[in-house]
Amino acid sequence: MSLTLDSPLEEALGATPAKTLDRAFGMKIVGDLLSHYPRRYADPGELTPIRELPVGETVTIVAEVLSSSARAMRNRRGAMAEVIIGDGIGKMSLTFFAKNLGAAKWRTEELAVGRRGVFSGKVGEFNGVTQFSHPEYELFDDEDAARRRADARAAVLIPIYPATASLQTWQIAKFVGRVLDGLSAVPEPLSDEVRTREELLTAREALEQIHRPKTRNDIDPAVRTLRMHEALTLQTALLQQRDAVRALSATARPASPGGLLERFDAALPYSLTPDQETVGEQVAADLVAAWPMNRLVQGEVGSGKTLVALRAMLQVAESGGQAALIAPTEVLAGQHLRSITKMLGPQLAPLVMPTLLTGQLPAAERRKAALRVASGQSLIVVGTHALLGEKTTFADLGLVVVDEQHRFGVEQREALRAKGSSPHALVLTATPIPRTVAMTVFGDLDTSVIRTMPKGRAGIESFVAPLAEHPGWFNRVWERAGEEIAQGRQVFAVCAAIDTTKKTAEAGEQLALQPDGASGPRWGVVQLDEALATHPTLGGLRRAVLHGRMPSDEKDAVMQSFARGDIDLLLATTVIEVGVDVPNASTMIVLDADRFGVSQLHQLRGRVGRGGVPGLCLLVTEAEAGSVARERVEAVAATLDGFALAEVDLDLRGEGDVLGAAQAGVRSSLKLLRVVKDSHLIVRARELAEAILSADPLLRSNPGLRSAIERRVSDEDRAALAKN
Repeated sequence: MSLTLDSPLEEALGATPAKTLDRAFGMKIVGDLLSHYPRRYADPGELTPIRELPVGETVTIVAEVLSSSARAMRNRRGAMAEVIIGDGIGKMSLTFFAKNLGAAKWRTEELAVGRRGVFSGKVGEFNGVTQFSHPEYELFDDEDAARRRADARAAVLIPIYPATASLQTWQIAKFVGRVLDGLSAVPEPLSDEVRTREELLTAREALEQIHRPKTRNDIDPAVRTLRMHEALTLQTALLQQRDAVRALSATARPASPGGLLERFDAALPYSLTPDQETVGEQVAADLVAAWPMNRLVQGEVGSGKTLVALRAMLQVAESGGQAALIAPTEVLAGQHLRSITKMLGPQLAPLVMPTLLTGQLPAAERRKAALRVASGQSLIVVGTHALLGEKTTFADLGLVVVDEQHRFGVEQREALRAKGSSPHALVLTATPIPRTVAMTVFGDLDTSVIRTMPKGRAGIESFVAPLAEHPGWFNRVWERAGEEIAQGRQVFAVCAAIDTTKKTAEAGEQLALQPDGASGPRWGVVQLDEALATHPTLGGLRRAVLHGRMPSDEKDAVMQSFARGDIDLLLATTVIEVGVDVPNASTMIVLDADRFGVSQLHQLRGRVGRGGVPGLCLLVTEAEAGSVARERVEAVAATLDGFALAEVDLDLRGEGDVLGAAQAGVRSSLKLLRVVKDSHLIVRARELAEAILSADPLLRSNPGLRSAIERRVSDEDRAALAKN
């Protein structure tokens, strides 16, 4: 049977194995199975005699089942199967836990006395007996097979695959072997010339060597080749998407002499920063190009991204086009509207009529707002998800601005863009993104960076309050807050939860450390508010609570009251993480700081020090010194450079979910590639993709690369990439 990477698994393996693989991993075709790579390899040298097994190490042995029994657990639900195996010299036990006695007995029946096989697991010890707990294993069919396989395994590495309870690594290895044996020629994503120059294997060699390496020296060249294939496939798909956008025609939105943009710039009481000028020029040029703008603007917290976006909105408005800014929260949408209206001033605001459109507006107000938007009377529209509703229509949507893009799903962003005819798109983020991550996740967008900060900022000092070593510092944090408020300044206190239940801080108790709740954050805003009510200094001050479960009008009223200076101390969740601008706020206290990510902490800190008042950020944590959680908090305190913090975050988290849940196409197409560690590879793949598409835009001469894109980047994934 001759198989290709696109052959259905049912055809390659039969109906039952195909269904099992589909159920376990969503595999449909041969290419899916062959891109399920081993997570490690057991060395033939690891076939150590049982007597010499090192405790704590993961090893593989060949042994025979000597006894097998099952029993119900005494002190908890479930059952246990215990199997004794031996290699002729020593003995050890295998322990398997099961939901019930029937499941445990099934295991003992499979591992019957006399059966031989290969067993792999982490060596443990219990009551002086060497043991494996839930080891992976493959049983031999008969004694001849045992000898053959033992001999074979003495010569080659044993691939260990990501497996499930219903599908063992040995079964996956069998399926992979059957498919490789029947596989015909594998299409090459790269030309022979490029492949030779880049010192890569052929696609067939790479698949053979990663799944059936004869020595460890076979593995690295295979991994490097397949990583380059992934990088090249993704970068080519992203560049194709960029070119597809550039193939669309867009309405040019030029600025006019004496027009809205020129009048706005003339009235500004301050000069643009060098980066704002540079990015502004890039955006202005995009708005008069033949294709729609598709630009990502990264900017430090407080660097003035909103000003850059507003100037773009005014340029679009000069031709009667509308701009829609979508924000992730009601609080931020309201803040944006007030900020934009204030920046426009009494002369320009009436000409563009900034309008707020959110789901929590009273029905009558919402109808009026929707009418202004539909008629084209409002040229600047700010809103939340309400902008996506079917009833919201635009007269001439020329520009979509997405604030804090990581808060929105792909479909939500696309739904807004679909309300216009190829509108320009400007994506803003205050979460700095390392270059190769941006290249991988937003490879179809042009990118701009705003690093320079506006003049007149007093700056921020950051300190860690490590309660594990200094529990007395907790009360000092609140004394410091009182000192700031006594100088006429305002304070934020942020918690990781709304309500951690009453056990955390009962009303009437003095503000002090409470017993640790290991299951979640120590402090919620509800508990903190109750505790502060009894504080000798802060108890009598003007205090308010703000969190996401409050009604929209109540949240907005609290935020406006704080902005006016009517509230001294605002206790909030991360609803105030982005965009909230109160120049008189001097202090940010973050409780349970170790429960926040690096970018979240950086964002929260950016809420203070925004005017002439010096900023102070106190990161309160009980994380132990030396822990990753503590390192994360200390990293934030050590620098104000968000781009440096983004790199630190990646180092601390590893690859993790750096690509984001919304980037479906990216996540599903990356198996081996790591955007942090493989940065040079990604840059090189980008260069190769650009050269290939420049010479062959439709990939007519590169069928292997074309088929790789079709196979790895599905229609659904392409849609996801198109909407980033």
